[in-house]
Amino acid sequence: MNQRISSQRPPRPAHPAAYFGRPQAGWRERLFIIIFEADTVPGRVFDFSLIAAILLSVTVVMLDSIESIGLRYGSVLHALEWFFTIIFTLEYISRLSCVRHPMRYATSFFGIIDLLSIVPAYAALFMPELHALIDFRLLRLLRMFRLLKLTSYIEEYSMLGNALLASRRKIFIFLSVVAILVILNGTLMYVIEGGPGTPFSSIPTAVYFAITAVTTVGFGDITPRTDLGRAITSLSMLIGWSILAVPTGIITSEMTLQRVQPKPTTRTCPECLASGLDADANFCKGCGTRLPHYEHD
Repeated sequence: MNQRISSQRPPRPAHPAAYFGRPQAGWRERLFIIIFEADTVPGRVFDFSLIAAILLSVTVVMLDSIESIGLRYGSVLHALEWFFTIIFTLEYISRLSCVRHPMRYATSFFGIIDLLSIVPAYAALFMPELHALIDFRLLRLLRMFRLLKLTSYIEEYSMLGNALLASRRKIFIFLSVVAILVILNGTLMYVIEGGPGTPFSSIPTAVYFAITAVTTVGFGDITPRTDLGRAITSLSMLIGWSILAVPTGIITSEMTLQRVQPKPTTRTCPECLASGLDADANFCKGCGTRLPHYEHD
């Protein structure tokens, strides 16, 4: 029984860098500090440079999709695309080489995103037969996944993600209430407006109309014809305006709670991989190991 408990995989630390494993010394530790611990000048330069590279590479992809620009500057855009591909390839290799558990990073969310951002270029180069199996534009559009890389460099993305995660139960309850309202509304509209040869030919179609009414979109492809139907639709639109404020308030309250909490550091223990350690701590609060010097500004 004890062997079974001891063989269980330890829980994943909250900080991704702690989960991947920090080297204890040498060039790998210095590279780890620059890439994963953005509390130093080199770390911030690394992050800002990658943000600029991501935005510029996506801009190149978007410009290449414009036929007139692609025909005129195709060679320049192609060269720029390979330039950014090489940069992201070196970044991917650097991340794998500076962690103690490279497979953990390779199979993580951002590791997969990093791989997807460089795979299309190499796939088109080494496997041209893919053109016959899949539209090449799909491979090229996969490069837009580079935008998701931004979430690992900008702190506010993490704050928004944590707020959404903390309020997920409230948002789920809110969406379930909205779903109940639109189903009842659609059923009522089907009873009032429905019939053979009418736009409200079924309950799902009426529910679709109720959703467009509550969200105040109003595509105009389906419209009520009776006075009672128009009155119910008008009421649904007014309710829709009030509904919009609910999820905004839920998420805003969670983000406010996160702002008043102390800002955690990216410092990690090299032994137990505990993260968020105090900048002035000499020993790890989890295992008691003496901590290396914390490089920050």
